[in-house]
Amino acid sequence: INPGRNRSMDPRMRVASSNAHRTSSARQSDSKLELFGFDSLVNILGLKSMAEEPAQTPASPTDSEDIGITIGRPQETDPKLGTLMGVFVPCLQNILGIIYYIRFTWIVGMGGIWQSLVLVALCGACTFLTAISLSAIATNGAMKGGGPYYLIGRALGPEVGVSIGLCFFLGNAVAGAMYVLGAVETFLDAVPSAGLFQEKVTVVDSTANGGSGITISTPSLHDLQIYGVIVTILLCFIVFGGVKIINKVAPAFLMPVLFSILCIYIGVLSAPGLNSPKGITGLSTTTLVDNWSADYQRTNDAGVPDPNGPIYWDFNALLGLFFPAVTGIMAGSNRSASLKDTQSSIPIGTLYATLLTTMMYLLSVFLFGALATRQELLTDRLLTATVAWPAPAVIHIGIILSTLGAALQSLTGAPRLLVAIANDDILPVLNCFKAYEGSEPHVATLFTSFICISCVVIGNLDLITPTITMFFLLCYAGVNLSCFLLDLLDAPSWRPRWKLHHWSLSLIGALLCIVIMFMISWAFTVVSLALASLIYYYVSLKGKAGDWGDGFKSAYFQLALRSLRSLGDFANFMKKKGRGMSIFVSIIDGDYHESAEDAKAVCRQLSAYIDDKRCEGVAEIIVAPSMSDGFRSIVQTMGLGNLKPNIVVMRYPEIWRSENLTQIPSTFVGIINDCITANKAVVTVKGLDEWPNEYQRQYGTIDLYWIVRDGGLMLLLSQLLLTKDSFEDCKIQVFCIAEEDTEAEELKADIKKFLYDLRMRAEVIVVTMKSFEAHADGSSRIDDTQEAYTSAQNRIKVYLSEMKETAEREGRPLMEGGKQVVVNEQKVDKFLNTMLKLNATILRHSRMAVVVLVSLPAPPLNQPAYCYMEYMDLLVENVPRMLMVRGYRRDVVTLFT
Repeated sequence: INPGRNRSMDPRMRVASSNAHRTSSARQSDSKLELFGFDSLVNILGLKSMAEEPAQTPASPTDSEDIGITIGRPQETDPKLGTLMGVFVPCLQNILGIIYYIRFTWIVGMGGIWQSLVLVALCGACTFLTAISLSAIATNGAMKGGGPYYLIGRALGPEVGVSIGLCFFLGNAVAGAMYVLGAVETFLDAVPSAGLFQEKVTVVDSTANGGSGITISTPSLHDLQIYGVIVTILLCFIVFGGVKIINKVAPAFLMPVLFSILCIYIGVLSAPGLNSPKGITGLSTTTLVDNWSADYQRTNDAGVPDPNGPIYWDFNALLGLFFPAVTGIMAGSNRSASLKDTQSSIPIGTLYATLLTTMMYLLSVFLFGALATRQELLTDRLLTATVAWPAPAVIHIGIILSTLGAALQSLTGAPRLLVAIANDDILPVLNCFKAYEGSEPHVATLFTSFICISCVVIGNLDLITPTITMFFLLCYAGVNLSCFLLDLLDAPSWRPRWKLHHWSLSLIGALLCIVIMFMISWAFTVVSLALASLIYYYVSLKGKAGDWGDGFKSAYFQLALRSLRSLGDFANFMKKKGRGMSIFVSIIDGDYHESAEDAKAVCRQLSAYIDDKRCEGVAEIIVAPSMSDGFRSIVQTMGLGNLKPNIVVMRYPEIWRSENLTQIPSTFVGIINDCITANKAVVTVKGLDEWPNEYQRQYGTIDLYWIVRDGGLMLLLSQLLLTKDSFEDCKIQVFCIAEEDTEAEELKADIKKFLYDLRMRAEVIVVTMKSFEAHADGSSRIDDTQEAYTSAQNRIKVYLSEMKETAEREGRPLMEGGKQVVVNEQKVDKFLNTMLKLNATILRHSRMAVVVLVSLPAPPLNQPAYCYMEYMDLLVENVPRMLMVRGYRRDVVTLFT
C-alpha cells in the first residue's frame, strides 16, 4: 500500500506494511513480540545510528504509529573533553585576562582598597550565583551545543533564547577584540621601538612632584589598530584548525600565565628591588592605610591621570571596567557539545574556576594596595611587570599569552554559539551559519572574526569593556531567570542534581545582574535591552516555533488553569510535581431527556467519591445511547480550547468474564482505538482496588517493561509516582528486550546514558529474546499462568467456532459488534503465546514489584475484540498492580530541559 496514495488509511496499516517488508527477509521465529510489533529495540530506539547505519525516523507523526525517544548519538569523530580541559582551563583562561595584568593595579589606585574589595566581592557574587544557576540547569538534563543559549532557550522559549543568545554572541566576539588589544598594548609597552607611530602624554602632578612634569609614553592608536588586525587574522587561522588544535595549544598558553602570576606574587613579597621606582614601597602598613580610601580623578583616553582629561572615574565606571575580568564562566558551557559529561564537568569546572579567581582577586587587592603609592598605581601601566620576579619580561610574555589564549577561547566559543542558534532553525536569516555536528563552523568563524576586527579598529580598551559587560550581564540575568522560573514552576522535569541551588539564589543573582547593569551605565543598559527587545520582536515575527516546551508556556498554562479554577470550571491542580487538570467521567446508558436528573445525582455521588478518595479533579457525567458513543463524545469535546486532556485513564475490566459482561470486549477495544485516532494516550489500571492511599508507604521497585516506543510516557509516569508519598521510597527498574545477545550490552549502556541525561535514576536490565524464550519455556510456565493460557486457548477456540457456525448458518461473513472480522488462528495463537511469555518474564523478575508498567499493544486490525481481551487477561494474570501504557504521537520526555 502506498501511503502517499491513500492518506485516509489507518496509520497502523502503514506500519504493518513497512514492518512486513522489513521482516520478510529476516528469520521467522515465534520469539518476536508480534502483538507489540517488536522489531528489535536497537532499531526501535534508533541505536543503529551509534554504529554504522542511521536510524529510520518517520518523516511526520502520521507516518508512524508511535514516535520514539531518539537516544542515538551521532558517530563521534573527535574525543570528548573532560572537566579539566573542557571547562576549567577555558574558564580560567577567559577570567585571567588583560584586566588583571594592566588595569587591576590602576583600579586599586582609583577606588582604594576598601572600594576595590567591594567591587571584587560584588562582581564575584554575581558570577558565583550565576554559576550556581548554570550548574543547576546543566545538571537538570542533557545539554547540547550552544551553552547558555541552549539553557535559556529551553527554559524561557526560543524568542528569549535567540535574543539573549545573539547578544551573548556579540559579547564574546567583542571580548575577543578586547583581549587582542590587550596583547598588542602590552607588546608595544614592552617593545616601544616596534611601534610605527609614537605618542607621548605629559602628566602634571604638583602635589607629589612640586610642580614637575612626568612624561609617560603610551602606544599610538594607529599602532594598536594595525597590530591588532594582524594578530586577529593570525588567531583566525588557528581557530580554523578546529577544537583539537586549540586544545593542544591551550596548555602552552595557560602554563606561562600561571607561572607569571606566581612571579608577580614572589616579586610583591620581595619588593622593593634594587632598581625599583621610589613609588614601590614594598608591603607596608603605612602604604596600606594611605591607599585604603578612594581617590577618583580625571584621566585622558588612555587612562593616564590628567587634571584636564575628558573622563571622570567613579565607582560605577570602575565596575564597568573591571567586570570583564570576572566574565568567562560560560567558556566551558559554550563548548558543551564537546564535553564528555556536561552534568558533571560544567558545575565542577565552572565553580572551581570562579572561586579560585575571586579569591586571587581579593588577595591581590591587599597586596597591590600595600605595595606602592597611589601615584605609582595610577601612572605605572605595567606595575605587575615592574615588580615581577625575576624580570618584567616574564610578565610581558604572560600577558601576551594570557590575552591570546583568552582571545582564542572567545573566537572558538562565539562561532559555536552562533551555529547552535542557527541549527535550531528558529531564524531563517541565520541558515547560512548552520553546520553539521562534528564539523567546524567556518562561516560563523569568519563572521565572528569580522566583528572582532571591527572592534579592534576602535582601538580603545576602556570603551570596549563596558559594551562587553552589558552583553555578559544580560546573559547572566537570563540564566538566573531561567533557573528561577523552572524552580518556581516546580515541574516534574525540574530535577537538578546540583544541590546548592535554590530559587532565592537565582532571583538574587538575576536582580544583582540588573542592578550592576544600571550602576555601570543606564545608557548602555537601555541600548542593550533595546537591542535584545528588537531581536525578540523580530524572532516573534519572522521566527519559527521551537519544537520544545518552555517555562513561559507552562506559566501561561497554569495561569489559565487558575483563572478557570476561580470561575469554578475546573478543580485545582494535581498535587505538587504533577500539575494539570483531571476530569473524572462516568457514562450512563440511556436517553438524555429521561436520564438528566439521574445524571445530576450520579454526578454528586461521583464528586463525593472524589473528595472521599482525596483526589483532585472534577466530576463529569455523560448520558449516551451506549458506552462507546459516550466515550467517543468525551474524547472529542472534553476540555476547553487548548486545555484538553491528553491522557485517558481507565480501569481494566477484570470481572468482565465472571460477570458475563459480553459487551466489554468490543467497548474496551473501541475505547483504545478511539484514543489512538484522537491522539490520546491510554493508561489502563489493573488492581485499582489494591492501589495504596497516601498513608500506605510502599517499599520495593517500580518495574517498567519498555517494549514499544511510547514517547517516554512510561518513564514520565514512573517519575510522577516517585513524587507521591506512597511511592517515594521505591526504586525504578527498566526492563528492555534485545533480539540478539550481542545487542544486550550496547543497549544497556545506551539506555543508561539516556536515563542519566534525563536525570532519571533507574536500574537498567536487558532481557534477550533467548532468555525470554527460556523463561517462558522453563519452570515459570509450570504455575497458574500455564493453566490460564490453556483455558484462554480453549475459550478462544469455542468462541471462534460459535462465530463460524453462526456465520455459516446465516450465510454472511464473520461479524462481531456489527463489524466484519478476519480470523487467523495461527496469528491468534502466536499473540496468545507472546502474552504468555511476557507474563512469565514479568512474574520471574517483578513478582515482588510494587507496580509494573508495561506497553499496551494496539488491538490487531480486523481481529475479534474477544481475542484481544483474552490476550490482555493473560498479560495481567497473577500481577497484582499493573499500568498498561500506550503513548500518543508526541514525545513527553525529551533531552531538552
